Amino acid sequence: MLEHGGNLRDAAARFGRAPEDWLDLSTGINPHGYRPPALAADAWHRLPETDPALARAAAAFYGAPLMLPVAGTQAAIQALPRLRAPSRVVVAAPSYAEHAHHWALHGHSMRQVAYADLDAAVGDCDVMVVCNPNNPTGATLAPERLLQWAGQLAARGGWLVVDEAFGDTAPRHNVAAHSGQPGLIVLRSVGKFFGLAGVRLGFVAAHPDLLRALAELLGPWAVSGPAQQIALAALGDQVWQEHTREQLLAAGARLQRLLKQHRIDASGSALFQWWPEAQPEAFWQHMAERGIWVRLFRHAARGIRLGLPPDEAGWRRLERALDEWSKDQQ
Repeated sequence: MLEHGGNLRDAAARFGRAPEDWLDLSTGINPHGYRPPALAADAWHRLPETDPALARAAAAFYGAPLMLPVAGTQAAIQALPRLRAPSRVVVAAPSYAEHAHHWALHGHSMRQVAYADLDAAVGDCDVMVVCNPNNPTGATLAPERLLQWAGQLAARGGWLVVDEAFGDTAPRHNVAAHSGQPGLIVLRSVGKFFGLAGVRLGFVAAHPDLLRALAELLGPWAVSGPAQQIALAALGDQVWQEHTREQLLAAGARLQRLLKQHRIDASGSALFQWWPEAQPEAFWQHMAERGIWVRLFRHAARGIRLGLPPDEAGWRRLERALDEWSKDQQ
């Protein structure tokens, strides 16, 4: 299995510090997630029939014509490569590693291409996969550019897969509204913005024919009853959404300023900041020794990603660790 953030048990075992003593900044998940409502009495007892109201609520929130609920976007990432015959696949790099991993597992000819070179690559592939905003760098692609690529690919039976897992605070970059056209597939997640990673729920926006094929592949009861009820409430709570979007944008800007004060030129999204490091292991080690768990990227995208602290104590703890790091680098 690939390495991901949030693996506090690994941190605890490696550094001998109990999980509750860590400040976990490794995931990019909203630390002030949506508070789940009380569930119906039968939520844990009945088989989780698909509630059409959930798909309608998701379509309204994400601005898509039609959406399919799935058990986290990870389920779709693993399933989509199984819906095509062997194809030439380009995955934008660096990006969420599970995309390239699963396209390579299912008989496709997969190559990773830098974001700067995607215009040239789109003419030489059947499927292109991009994250927008990108994870881990936070870089964005203009919707007009994405739709142009989608049209080129669709004309020859291809797909453009756009992972918008971090798109809830940057709606101007989203293309879910255009997902009714053949060849454009958009992935959305309630784990990041809503802070509900534990419910394992995401949505796929695409042409109805593709959504039917994906639903058939995933099988019955793909999303738990409790997850459906919690997400239905979250997707409909516009007051919470507007307040949270403002909070996250302010917190993201605060994190970027804090890093800049310590001579770290970072970029990212409202939920995380990322920067390249020649020796990212040294920064990761420094933070881990102080009980702060950050996301270390060791390979092609060598760098560090930091999520948002959950409270003022967390912000002070991070600032102290950054002060010590800056002094050590002088």
